Amino acid sequence: MRPLSARKSAILSILDIGTSKVVCLIAELNPAEANERLRGRTHVARIIGIGHQRSLGLKGGAIIDLESAERAIRAAVDAAERMAKVEVQSVICNLTGGRIGSQHYAAGVELRSGSVGDSDIKRVLATAATHAIRPGKAVLHALPTGYALDGVPGVLDPRGLIGGKLSVDMHVVASEAAAARNVMLAVERCHLEVEAVVATPYASGLSVLVDDEAEMGVVVVDLGGGTTSLGVFSGGHLMHADAIAVGGNHITMDVARGLSTRVSAAERLKTLHGSCIASASDERDMIAVPQVDDDERDMPNHLAKSHLIRIIKPRVEEILELVRDRLANAGFSAQAGRRVVLTGGACQLTGLPEVARRILGGQVRTGRPLGIKGLPEAGKGPAFSAAVGLLVYPQVAHVEHFEPRAAGGRYFATGTDGYFSRVGRWLKDSF
Repeated sequence: MRPLSARKSAILSILDIGTSKVVCLIAELNPAEANERLRGRTHVARIIGIGHQRSLGLKGGAIIDLESAERAIRAAVDAAERMAKVEVQSVICNLTGGRIGSQHYAAGVELRSGSVGDSDIKRVLATAATHAIRPGKAVLHALPTGYALDGVPGVLDPRGLIGGKLSVDMHVVASEAAAARNVMLAVERCHLEVEAVVATPYASGLSVLVDDEAEMGVVVVDLGGGTTSLGVFSGGHLMHADAIAVGGNHITMDVARGLSTRVSAAERLKTLHGSCIASASDERDMIAVPQVDDDERDMPNHLAKSHLIRIIKPRVEEILELVRDRLANAGFSAQAGRRVVLTGGACQLTGLPEVARRILGGQVRTGRPLGIKGLPEAGKGPAFSAAVGLLVYPQVAHVEHFEPRAAGGRYFATGTDGYFSRVGRWLKDSF
């Protein structure tokens, strides 16, 4: 994406396409004063339109029914447009499915003039980016995590410095190309242009972290409906991203099977009475579980609350253990012990921070969207972290590196990269 001008306001539309919900936010971004807590942001977002719709046609973050997904997206966008009284032309959307993963690359170039210029930085970034292109993969983010000059690491901004060789470490977040193309296809079928596709763990981190957390080292765990995604931040950069195809919907299905009730009733029981930790009163507290008889009539059955907790607790522990193992395999287990931020709708289960503290170790807190105006009370919780993060992304997107050709790569995927579309893009980019 082109960087937002720090002096100009802008209207931005985003689309959070999740397994359990689809959210469309239309926001006005106004230039911000320097804010100590959120120094990385250049603008303050004020929500002027919001559309919220139950998700259809998705499983594990990936689209499995194109028409149903399109219907849900249209409904969410329409509601946001009516509220904001503007017409949405393009959106920034997120991607959780498609086996999101991280790769790290290093590259170096000899300096031609003895000092570092913009052309040298572009050359070293392009050299590192050539390694990232792999068949069947779509690059979502190409983030330089650190520069080195003549072997001296830790250079924040090499411009103007004198040296002989410039090196860069590049973190590339990629997903399966087919999964990214299917999300873009569903959006484009709604006559909307996709400006950017953002990995959900990156968006969630941009939304819930304060700057000192990202500097010191933190793991953001986004517990969604169909997936649990995790992002490791250190030194102010995203250092690792991953996703697991298990989430809050799996807990609901366990409750529905274990208590022989409908999925909608299981979701209600999980939300109202669910917990990850047992207490002394659970055996005495009774809950009404709707049963379905042969005539499809609800027959309430009263059970002890402890039955519900015995179903929920093992699944929550399994999800957190998977997160712990993924972090250990990626070599970030030590950083997981420093600080963990839980976000996403499923993190609101009672007692989940305590269980996470026991399994993951370190300090654990619940993350909510920061630095946003105009969100309704229901939208200020962890479930909207990724959506708000998509509004923050254009303010930091300028640090990424993509080859010019890659920006138009999606046109090949949908079969619309004809002569006129190429000319249109050239006019748009040139003027």
